[in-house]
Amino acid sequence: MPTPHDVTTFEPQDRTPRPPWPFTGRDEELALVRRSLAVGRPGMVITGPAGCGRTRLAVEALRGTDCARVAGTPGTRDLPFAAFAHLLPEGVTLHRAVQLLSGVRPLLVDDAQLLDDASAALLHQLAVQGRTRLLVLVTDGVHPPGAVARLWTGELLPRLALEPLPREDTAPLLDAGAGGPLEPLAVNRLHRLCGGDLRLLRDLLDALREQSLLTRDADTDERTWRGRVPVTPALRERAAVVLARTCPDEREILDRLAFAEPLPLAADTLDLRILERLEADGLLDVGDDTTVRLAHPLHGPVLRAEAGRLRARRLTGRRRSTASALDAEAAELTRRIERADVRTASTPVGEWAVAEGEPVPARYAAVRARFSRLRGELREAAAWAREGLAAAPQDRACRTELALAAAQSGETGAPIDLLAEHPGTAAWPPAARGDLDTALKTLDVTETETETGHGTGDPGTGDSATGDPREAHDPYIAHDPYIAYDAVRLGAPRRAVRLLPADGCLARHARALARGDGPALDLVAAELEERGFLLFAAEAYAQAARVHRDAGAARTARTRAVALARRCQGARTPALSGLVLGELTARQRQIVTLAAAGLSNRQIAERLTLSVRTVGNHLYGAYTRLGAGDRGALPWLVEQPA
Repeated sequence: MPTPHDVTTFEPQDRTPRPPWPFTGRDEELALVRRSLAVGRPGMVITGPAGCGRTRLAVEALRGTDCARVAGTPGTRDLPFAAFAHLLPEGVTLHRAVQLLSGVRPLLVDDAQLLDDASAALLHQLAVQGRTRLLVLVTDGVHPPGAVARLWTGELLPRLALEPLPREDTAPLLDAGAGGPLEPLAVNRLHRLCGGDLRLLRDLLDALREQSLLTRDADTDERTWRGRVPVTPALRERAAVVLARTCPDEREILDRLAFAEPLPLAADTLDLRILERLEADGLLDVGDDTTVRLAHPLHGPVLRAEAGRLRARRLTGRRRSTASALDAEAAELTRRIERADVRTASTPVGEWAVAEGEPVPARYAAVRARFSRLRGELREAAAWAREGLAAAPQDRACRTELALAAAQSGETGAPIDLLAEHPGTAAWPPAARGDLDTALKTLDVTETETETGHGTGDPGTGDSATGDPREAHDPYIAHDPYIAYDAVRLGAPRRAVRLLPADGCLARHARALARGDGPALDLVAAELEERGFLLFAAEAYAQAARVHRDAGAARTARTRAVALARRCQGARTPALSGLVLGELTARQRQIVTLAAAGLSNRQIAERLTLSVRTVGNHLYGAYTRLGAGDRGALPWLVEQPA
């Protein structure tokens, strides 16, 4: 039998011949785990919900190191040392087990919430004696043995609580799994259905591919998904809590709610006693207006798929029109834009319409596109604009939003030519080409038009633009506050200072940039981020990095700019261009540019006739100067317009 020292780590083999997804979105957590496993450190406990990626994070942290691995399994809670059976002789005592395993460094313990009591006690004693570096993984929602829980409650090991992977970090995984870029609206739908559970996400994506439910868009080369949700065994298992309700009255209410989606039902139209039981079991969400909807977004599709044809026909006939609900969502988004609050909003009706392949009114799509663009979600804004153009190909607002998303993504040519027709948007085509002189001259014309009688309003103050009533709801006229704010984004803040009322966050950005006040730019960037303007915040931090006199403050601002820009779906604006490369040596710039293009350290070394170690040293020095944590940040720093 191998000794503990001879045991090396192994990775579980997937029974299907699909390649593993790329590791993404956990760079900071990965660095934290690796530090916890350094010599002289005790290790760490990683907790989180099912499917959040704990095991993959642990495998990446331990890659290239010798370690032993054990795992708790269901049904072995009554077998002493069941999890450690492959490492220990039969009939071993706890004392002897601690002696045998004290030399294993590190030791990965997966699914520790399922350990038998003897294995849990052994794990606790190994943590107490402190000679074994432990990486312990625990799934939330399952009560672990007391000895396991005391690892972090007793402060024997630090604890890292993982949250589900956010939407922007699941997009690269889905692109890899779909065989090409996935449309942002499909990414949103998958993330919403799976709630960040990566195992469920992969299962659903595989089903979409196997059943040919992904459609390639010829114009964008993106994979889209409209229509039904394929109900796999994993989805049925996740929805078992509703499928297992045997009471006919309960099932009738659940099915009525499923077929009423996306609209909730009024509680007073249903049996309140049954609603109370279902709410107590966590199956319903009851709104402040006493409307009721299913708690989990997966339950509706599964219930609808399980209903018979006649039952589905009866319940579908009760569904109400969504037109007024779409108007209400659009009105609320417009109010939030006017208040300069574009944080994530709940829009279930619009999301349902696009997911089901229903026609989306152009007026709704244009508002959704503008809301997404102001948030910095440029690919999503373009997708919403295309939804509106599918119903109304000549809709001016949707065409303009599509062009603005393209221009602020650094695209040039025909897609953005429409912007030249509007004085308020005409600066973006030359800006996208890197011709800031022409862009600023265009702003001079816009400013002249603004000062010839039009009033102004500023988001965040509650004031609306005044002037021609026909222009009151046109977001592209010269005196719209966001159009005036473009001068700040393009580097001419003094033009905007007198056009934006002093008490708005956009005006504060203009004044801080005009003064070259780095700390003030940091403050306004934080406010913009809090309000949901991720791209505006990234630009403000990038501007702050250039004017800070303190090198440490500049690095911090640069790091925040890069982190936010990575969430903005390919944004390429003048404020982000040339963010930091000027601080590097000529050799560092050369190596960083090649690394950003995807070359490995060895490939760079061969191309520049350097040693791999020299390349690594230059990259480390560049990371330190740039405030970048890893190679993944480099494209945001390098691939910008001139």
